[in-house]
Amino acid sequence: MEHASDNWYVGALSILLALLIVAVIMFAQHRRPPTIRKIAGLNAVDEAVGRATEMGRPVLMVPGLDGLAISTLQALSIFSHIGRNVAKFGNRSIVATNDPLVTGIAEETIRDAYAESGRPELFDTNDIRYLSSQQFAFATGVAGILIRDNVAASFLFGGFYAESLIFAEVGNQVGAVQVAGTTQVTQIPFLIAACDYVIIGDEFYAASAYLSRNPTLLGSLVAQDYCKLILMIIVWLGCIGVSILAAHPGDHPTGWLHFVDKAVKLFKPG
Repeated sequence: MEHASDNWYVGALSILLALLIVAVIMFAQHRRPPTIRKIAGLNAVDEAVGRATEMGRPVLMVPGLDGLAISTLQALSIFSHIGRNVAKFGNRSIVATNDPLVTGIAEETIRDAYAESGRPELFDTNDIRYLSSQQFAFATGVAGILIRDNVAASFLFGGFYAESLIFAEVGNQVGAVQVAGTTQVTQIPFLIAACDYVIIGDEFYAASAYLSRNPTLLGSLVAQDYCKLILMIIVWLGCIGVSILAAHPGDHPTGWLHFVDKAVKLFKPG
């Protein structure tokens, strides 16, 4: 209890940041939604779907190998947007998964996307395919889909591992436009080498807000950036304060140094 009472400022800061997020979201909902910078990979999504339709070839979406994780749900959110665009053009959407639960959610996601676009009759349950829970068996299955269905646009979003280069290389061989994004930083270099566009870092989690232009999602995204900036400033000031105090180890802080000393003690754990 004593430790918790000493860290009251952590709770206070958390409340302030939460209020900031709520305030920015409300401002975005009732006034003008904030603008965010352009992301080349996400701008290419509609172009890739249009190209696939012109060529009369399907679109493939792979939500990674993480199972029912946050990265997979984010990928399915992105695929919902892609599915709506594919449905508008009257094209096919193929989704390959390695988890039965993800397969069911993906089926409902794409079904709803076609229904929202007014083309529910174009949805085919057989295009939502559970392949295998084994990593390289799944990779082989996806490679087979790319070749047999002659896919024209491939979207790889989610958690990818050693199989990522297999997907990207086979997609390259069939001439598909490939847009990829993963939470696994070790796989990003391979995707950059073999894909046309790659979503890097926080861009992956910003994708649903960027594509949907939903004011609530945009407000939340911008508010989180404000929070990160505030935390960076606090860390920066703390580093300066500690450096100043370390340079005067035997002195008793006076004036503004006394204030820095108080601030450092305030943010010092325990």
